[in-house]
Amino acid sequence: MDTGSFGGSRRSSNVHGVDGEWRRWAVLVATVWVQALTGTNFDFSAYSSALKASMGVSQQSLNYLATASDLGKAFGWSSGLALLYMPLPAVLLLSAALGLASYALQYCILLPSSTLAAGIPYPAVFLVCLVAGCSICWFNTVCFVICIRSFSASNRPLALSLSISFNGLSAAFYTLFANTLSPYSPSVYLLLNAILPLVVSIVALPAILLCHPHDRNSVRTTSKHDRRVFLCFYIIAFVTGIYLVIFGSVTTTSSAARVILMGALALLALPIIIPAASSCSSAGTHGFDPALPFSNDDPQKPLLLNIDHQMEIDSSMTQKSVEWQLEGCCCGTILEKGRVLVLGEEHSAKKLIRRVDFWLYYIAYFCGATVGLVYSNNLGQIAQSLNLQPRLTMLLAIYSSCSFFGRLLSALPDFLHGKVSFARTGWLATALVPMPVAFLLMWKFHDENTLVAGTALIGLSSGFIFAAAVSVTSELFGPKSIGVNHNILITNIPLGSLLYGQIAALVYDANGRSNTVLDNLTGTVDTMIMCMGAKCYSNTFFVWSCITLLGLASSIALFLRTRLAYATADGQSRCKYHSQVSTNSKGMDGEWRREGRTESGVDHEQLHAGAYGRAPGGDLQVPTREPHAAPLATSCAIHKTH
Repeated sequence: MDTGSFGGSRRSSNVHGVDGEWRRWAVLVATVWVQALTGTNFDFSAYSSALKASMGVSQQSLNYLATASDLGKAFGWSSGLALLYMPLPAVLLLSAALGLASYALQYCILLPSSTLAAGIPYPAVFLVCLVAGCSICWFNTVCFVICIRSFSASNRPLALSLSISFNGLSAAFYTLFANTLSPYSPSVYLLLNAILPLVVSIVALPAILLCHPHDRNSVRTTSKHDRRVFLCFYIIAFVTGIYLVIFGSVTTTSSAARVILMGALALLALPIIIPAASSCSSAGTHGFDPALPFSNDDPQKPLLLNIDHQMEIDSSMTQKSVEWQLEGCCCGTILEKGRVLVLGEEHSAKKLIRRVDFWLYYIAYFCGATVGLVYSNNLGQIAQSLNLQPRLTMLLAIYSSCSFFGRLLSALPDFLHGKVSFARTGWLATALVPMPVAFLLMWKFHDENTLVAGTALIGLSSGFIFAAAVSVTSELFGPKSIGVNHNILITNIPLGSLLYGQIAALVYDANGRSNTVLDNLTGTVDTMIMCMGAKCYSNTFFVWSCITLLGLASSIALFLRTRLAYATADGQSRCKYHSQVSTNSKGMDGEWRREGRTESGVDHEQLHAGAYGRAPGGDLQVPTREPHAAPLATSCAIHKTH
């Protein structure tokens, strides 16, 4: 091989790599902006009481409207199909158009001079709420697909967690906008829900256009400084969350609210400097990161491992070993039958619903994060029943901010990778622990401090699950199928919204009293049930705590069934990394050794003397063995001999 052409190809690769660096970070910033301003379902409790009064409906009927918004997620799979036939920018703009139409109509219902509240039938409002929920799901799918296409397998969970985290801040951002425009008007939230997603879609559109579905140059090239770049993103995100916790719930004048809003928007825009800084600092640093296990970086292949004959042999041997260990155990059949053995294996929808692991995962989500979402939908009525209506803005900010921090924490397994070996499904089970504790506390105590603490715990727990679930779905059931499979998973949200919301509504109406309400526009008298006191939601909290305990048990079973697949993936990826580094090192050394120097001009013997057992320019030394080197080498050797 000609050394000149070899060096030229490397320089060309670096040029394309730098271009790919800038593009993928810019795309990530765009998804952050989109997610931060499209979580329009989180501010439902801010205007739900006004919508209930305007339409003159019962608590159960209001619950059905909340369910309709969540029911839109049941049609989320349509976004995956749309992406098969439409480009990403078109799907993004279509999502914004759906949200604009649906929320604008709801806004007109709440206008004081509008007659739509009396003229529009209830089923039509139900349908409008359903379309609004569908638009949210389409936004989420677009952002998930962009992150998966733009980042390697090792960095994909970090990108997903960061993007999804900002979705948890939507309620806080909308509260700041509402405080600036009209702090005492619930209808302003619906106006913002209609306009802001369209505006942010247009702003983010140029960066979204940079996402090429088949551009694998930047995906295949894993920069050594990627984790430092992600750390910068997460530091900015953390500061943004702290800022919104401190200032988001403060009651101020309109001028002060405007200053706070500008500060929040400045923090949201701050990550735009990272793509430019990253492209400048990453030149010549492309290569494998020795701190990370080697993984398959082709987005068209399984997330962590190649599914080949070798893997089938290893999985088969490991499976037999575990079966021998659990033989005679009463739980052996439950923990072993039909378990996922290989991470990243693609699952069709038909294969997915036949998996026991999927249904354990479904129940854990259904009895965990979905309960937290229904709690946030009922937060307005909960605060009203406890005479805490003036504190509703603060409660919304606390839930939104804690949900955000929970989503940020979902990236912890990736930052601790190599230091803490724990399956992501285990982290999922751990995140569910605070939720039943919070509901039991609110069932037992009925004061404001307990409500604030419980809201914070539920926000943290549900936020972690919302963010981690995307990575878990991708790892267990394949990254290529996530557009459909994850939307199948979240069909539990409308089901849970209906079931858990109905439980809350029945308890609320059973303990409430009928009040007559005069409609000043039509002159008609409507009957509306209102409930005041701790009895309105006390029994609901107890039932929800029992449901979340079931979700915790299901998540523990999922962890026990999948921990072996995660352990196998970790060992296999490390072996493949060492093999790949060894192969690349030999290839480059063979070219550069001819001149006795490296490409950067460093003396070859000086650079590689340690590999031959001596210090640079020194005498031969006896190599010292790292504590974990022998097991890893032995493990890799075993895989090679099978």
